[in-house]
Amino acid sequence: MFDLQALLAQSARQAQPLWEEHVNPSLSRVVSLLGYDVHFVRGQGAYLWDDKGDRYIDCLGGYAVFNVGRNHPVVRDALRQAMDADLPNLVKMGIPTLSGLLARELVKIAPGDLPMVFFVNSGAEGVETALKYARAATGRNRIVHCKKGFHGLTLGALSVNGGAEFRAGFGSLLEGCTQIPFNDLPSLEHELSRQDVAAFIVEPIQGKGALMPADDYLPAAAALCRKHGSLFIADEVQTGFGRTGKMFACEHWNVEPDILVVAKGLSGGYVPVGAVLCKKWIHEKVFTSLDRCMVHSTTFGQNDLAMAAGLATLHVLREEKIVENAAAMGELFKQRLGALIGKYEMVKEVRGRGLMVGLEFGPPSSLTLKMGWSLLHKLDESLFCQAILIPLMADHHVLGQVAGHHMDVIKLIPPLVISAADVEYVCQALEKVIAACHKFPGPAWEVGKRLSAGALKGRPKPVKV
Repeated sequence: MFDLQALLAQSARQAQPLWEEHVNPSLSRVVSLLGYDVHFVRGQGAYLWDDKGDRYIDCLGGYAVFNVGRNHPVVRDALRQAMDADLPNLVKMGIPTLSGLLARELVKIAPGDLPMVFFVNSGAEGVETALKYARAATGRNRIVHCKKGFHGLTLGALSVNGGAEFRAGFGSLLEGCTQIPFNDLPSLEHELSRQDVAAFIVEPIQGKGALMPADDYLPAAAALCRKHGSLFIADEVQTGFGRTGKMFACEHWNVEPDILVVAKGLSGGYVPVGAVLCKKWIHEKVFTSLDRCMVHSTTFGQNDLAMAAGLATLHVLREEKIVENAAAMGELFKQRLGALIGKYEMVKEVRGRGLMVGLEFGPPSSLTLKMGWSLLHKLDESLFCQAILIPLMADHHVLGQVAGHHMDVIKLIPPLVISAADVEYVCQALEKVIAACHKFPGPAWEVGKRLSAGALKGRPKPVKV
C-alpha cells in the first residue's frame, strides 16, 4: 500500500538534500542564503505553518496562484467528487462535459466578446497558443511586446519576454519579435503602422515592478491595434481572477482584448490549468477545416481534475465575494503603506490595483544613508529589498518578494482572502523593518553585507588560460 503521509514523515529533512542532488542546486543555495529554507508543513487560506508550529502570512501567494487561498475546502471537495466519480478522463476522441462547462463559465465573465476557449496547462503555454493564433488569424509574422514584460519562459513566450536576464544564454529566439517601452504609445504606433504586426501582447499591469499603465494607455493601444489590423493580446495570467480588485484587470480601463490569456488563479492552487479566450473569427482562422481540427492541441489541457478545479474556483470567487475583498484590502494596503512616504526618506511610491501592490524605494537624501545605499547598490542592485525581506521573514513571519531583477521594488501578492487584521500586521511589520533601514550602520545593512558575501562565495572562480 502506498502511504503518502508516512513517506512525508520519513522524508521530512530530506527535501533540501534531494533538491541539491536532483532538482535545482543553485535555487536551493539561494533559498538558504535568503533564510527561506523553512520546512513548511501546512497551508490554509493566507497562512503557512512550519514544522515548529509557527504561522506565516503569505504575501507571495505562489506567485499569484492562491487567489482563493491555500487548500480551499470547496475546491478540494470538488476534486474529491471528480475522483470518486471515476470519470472517463482524457478519452480524446470524445466530447468531455467538464471542459464545456468551464468554457461556458469563463465566457460569461470575459471582458468583451470572447466566445471561444482553448484550455492549456500554464500561462506560458497560453502565451504560445496566443502567438500562434495571432499569426494564423492575421497572416502576419511580427509580435510587439514591452520592455520588462513577463510572458513565460518557454521558447516562444521567452521571445516576447522583456527581461534580458531570462533570455541570455538560450541562443536565437522566435523571429519577428519587437520590444518597445511600456506606456509608450508613439513607439507602439510606429511599429503597428508598418502593417506587418500580427499582435501586440501586454500585461495590463506589469508583474515585474507592479508597473501601472497610464490611464489612456491600454484603451489607446487597443484602438491602435484595430486601426492597423493587429490583434490586442491581454496577458492576464497574474492579474486575472480578482487579483486587481476586478475579475480581470482590463476592466479597470474598459478594454476588450481580441485574445485573453489566463492561468494561475484559475487552478485554485491544486491542478495546473489555464485558458486562452478569443473572438470567434480568430478561432476559425486557426481551425479552418475538419482535417485541421487538431492543428493545435495539448494532451492534458482538458483533463477532468483541472476542469473541476476551475469550476470550483470560479464558484468560490463569486459566492464568497473574494474579488470585492481584494479591492478593499488593496486599498487598505495602499493607504497604510502610502503613509510611509515622507515619513521615511527611502520610501518613494506605493502603487498597484487590488492585491497586486508595489512598494518602491529610492536613494536617500541624508549623507549617512547615501553611503549605505551606494555601498549596497555597488555590490548588487537587488540587495536593498532583500535586506528588508529577510528580516520581514525571519522576525515577523511575512513572505514577500523583490518585484524583479535590478529593482528597488517589493511586491505583495497575497491570497485574496487576506483579512484587514493581517494587512495591518504586514504593514506594521514592514514599517518596523523600514525604520531599521534608516539607521546606518544597522541590522538591515548587515543583512545586505552578509548576502553580498554569500553571493560572491557562490560565484564560480574564473578559469585561468
